[in-house]
Amino acid sequence: MIIEGTVAPGYESVRQLYEQQMSTLKERNTQLCVYVGETCVVDLWGSAIDDTDFNADSLVNVFSSGKSLESIALAALYEQDLLDFDAPIAQYWPEFAQHGKDSITVADLMRHEAGLSAFTETLSPQSLHPANLRDNSVSTIIERQTPLFPQSGGSPREYHAITRGWVANELFRRVEPQGRTMGEFYRQEISTPLDADIFIGLQEDELSRLDAVHMLSPGFQLIESLKPKRFGRKMELNFAQLAGKAWRLFSARKQASRTGTPVPITGMQRLSAINQPDFAKAEIPSAGARCSARGLAKLAATLANGGRFGDQHILSAKGSASLYENPIQRPMMLMDTTFTQAGLAKFGRATGGPEDLLNQGLHDGREGFYGWLGLGGSIFQWHPEHKIGFAYVPTSLNWLDIVNERGKRYQAEMLNCVSGD
Repeated sequence: MIIEGTVAPGYESVRQLYEQQMSTLKERNTQLCVYVGETCVVDLWGSAIDDTDFNADSLVNVFSSGKSLESIALAALYEQDLLDFDAPIAQYWPEFAQHGKDSITVADLMRHEAGLSAFTETLSPQSLHPANLRDNSVSTIIERQTPLFPQSGGSPREYHAITRGWVANELFRRVEPQGRTMGEFYRQEISTPLDADIFIGLQEDELSRLDAVHMLSPGFQLIESLKPKRFGRKMELNFAQLAGKAWRLFSARKQASRTGTPVPITGMQRLSAINQPDFAKAEIPSAGARCSARGLAKLAATLANGGRFGDQHILSAKGSASLYENPIQRPMMLMDTTFTQAGLAKFGRATGGPEDLLNQGLHDGREGFYGWLGLGGSIFQWHPEHKIGFAYVPTSLNWLDIVNERGKRYQAEMLNCVSGD
């Protein structure tokens, strides 16, 4: 067991929780970084497998935590009066209007309401490299898609797990004055000025910094969930909690429009493919950003402080405000979700009863945060009221912990610390 890093006075309980979870849960390597205001109050990293190569600056795939990066990029265009969230995407990209997509707005896409949760064609990881994106091989596939919506339930909202980032990236590079992709924009306008390791697509010389992610097997998770905590359960949730949430998601999947669609990227039949160099170099904003917790937490702190960190201005007041405007609550995967026009999730107290474990897991303990979370564990969120910038990045993926409750425990403890509870 290796645990390194520091916490500021008053946040010792966060370190205690980190040490406890690293020693009791089925972890490999993790990073936890939190700012309050412009002060880094928690900067911890550790390895439960004695990996001396892993450190605070290692890069890890954060999966859907990268969705908030898309929101920030579009807000940067909005503040320059280049993009209107209520405008049809076809206003900026006329070819997108084909096959009934003419009325889909930017906000529809960002709220997961564009009817494009899956494509009928599989993309190659190479087609998602920046040079190939400019050849329009991806955009022509998007243009050929016909929107499909959930089969029942009355809500147009359906999780665009990977596709939202591809559509948003194609929109972004058509509107951005220099024609840059999101990955290029982040390098030049956000990652470098902030000195924050946040990348949508790695370059060859950065691959050595990448730490692979590993999916815990379903069998291991189920067996562990049957153990009481006092007998050393390696999971945050017990079997009843997992089963209740899994059943609701299974029910939601039966209503999905994307049933029968092909694998989104060649090779993704096995999730381990995401660790391969061709995937790491690809721009997959919604599922393939490679970041450190330090980098994400610094950007989160910038957003929690209105778009400014020190002398760096990532967003103006106008751009920052656009991130939070026009929130709409609708069900998604049988959970109560509230997404703003820019596609940020807003978290609050769960409205369901005590039996509604899925909504409780998503909301309770992270009230007041904005952002999203990633497959298996990562969290990139911020709390504007308390000026908290939060990032948790694990390499051991617990995909049955559907709403990343092991990381949420750190958020809840941070709220306790800043509120004095």
